[in-house]
Amino acid sequence: MESPADDACPVVPLLPRKGRGAITNLPGRYEVDERQPIDDGWLHVAADRDGDGIAPLKTRVFNERAKRILTRNASPDIPFSVSLNPYRGCEHGCIYCFARPTHSYLGLSPGLDFESRIYAKVNAPELLHAELAKPSYMPEPIALGVSTDAYQPVERDLRITRRVLDVLDRHRHAVAAITKSSLIERDIDLLAPMAHRGQALVAITVTTLDANVARTLEPRAATPLRRLRTIRVLADAGIPVGVSIAPVIPFITEPDLERVLDACAQAGASSASYIVLRLPWEVAPLFKQWLDVHFPGRAERVMNRIREMRGGNDYDASFGTRMKGQGAWAELLKQRFERAARKLGLAGRQHGILDMSAFAPPAARTARRHVAKPAVGLCSDAQMSLFD
Repeated sequence: MESPADDACPVVPLLPRKGRGAITNLPGRYEVDERQPIDDGWLHVAADRDGDGIAPLKTRVFNERAKRILTRNASPDIPFSVSLNPYRGCEHGCIYCFARPTHSYLGLSPGLDFESRIYAKVNAPELLHAELAKPSYMPEPIALGVSTDAYQPVERDLRITRRVLDVLDRHRHAVAAITKSSLIERDIDLLAPMAHRGQALVAITVTTLDANVARTLEPRAATPLRRLRTIRVLADAGIPVGVSIAPVIPFITEPDLERVLDACAQAGASSASYIVLRLPWEVAPLFKQWLDVHFPGRAERVMNRIREMRGGNDYDASFGTRMKGQGAWAELLKQRFERAARKLGLAGRQHGILDMSAFAPPAARTARRHVAKPAVGLCSDAQMSLFD
C-alpha cells in the first residue's frame, strides 16, 4: 500500500531533454548512495515552453593534463592494438555508447554527466610526441577516437585532435580515425597526404537514415544525410573511407541495414562493418530508459531480441560473440549484412592497408633505429570496446 508521502511526492516521470541522449543521471556503479528523484511540483516549472521534455542542459568542458595518452589492448575482437582518445565524455550523447561507464571512474554519472561534462586532454599532442620519441616505442597504427569521438563539438575550438594529427603526419605515423562528425572535413589537408602515403584511413559511423530516430539516438552527432556527404568529400579527396553500422538495434535501426549500406556505397565508401548493440554496465539501464521514453511500444520486443542474442542476458562480454551476438537472429543478421556488402562491393578487406614502414620518430637524428611492425589492415568502429 502506498503511503501518503508517496501520493504527495510521486517519482519524477521520465522526460527527455532537448539535445541529450540519456534521460537521467543514473548513478555510477561505484556510488555508495542510491537516490530516487521525487516530483515536488517544481519539475513542471522547469519544463520548456514547447512542453517537449525539460530545460536544456548546458555542457561544461574541463581541461585535463593526462598522464598518458596511448591505450593498448590485446582483445581478439578488436583489429587494432593502440588507440588515442583526446577527450573523456562525448557531447554527441549517443545513448548506446559503450564508453559511458568510464565516467563512473570519475565519480560522475554515465548518463547526462557523460555527455555534458567533457574532459579535454589538452596535453595530448605533447604526450604523443614524447611517446613516439621513446627508444622503446614500437610503432603500429593508432586508432583515433575509439572511446569518445575525437571530432565532437568542443574540438572545433580546442583543436586537440588536429594537433595530434599534425604530430602523426610530421613523423609519418599511420592513423585510423573514427567519427560521426562532419568536422573531420576540416583536417583533409592533413589526412589526404597521409592517405596518399598509405598512412591514413577513416571510418564514418552511420546507424540509420531516419533523421528522427537519429535525433534522439545520437542527438548532437551529424545528421545521417550530412554523414553521407562527409563520406563523399573524404572519398573524393583520396582518403579511404569505410562505413561502420554500429550498433545494429533490433526493430529500431536494424530495418535500415541494407538501405544504409546502399547509401554509403553510393557516397563513396569502400568497405563496411557492423556490430550488434552492446549494453555493458550502466549502458543497459540507460538504454532501457531511452526505449521507454522514445519507443514504449517496442521496448519489450527490442529487449527480448537483444537477450536472445546475448544468451538470455542484457549483455555478454565473451570474446568471439560480444560484437555480433549469437543464435538464429544473429546469424540471419550476419547473412543479410554479408549479402548486401558483397552486392555493393563493400565486402573486401576493411579500409585497406596502413603502412608503418616510413615512420620517422622525433629522435630519428640519433643512431637508434626503430623497427616498425608490419603493415596492418584495420576496421574501425564506434562500438568497439577497450574496457570490457
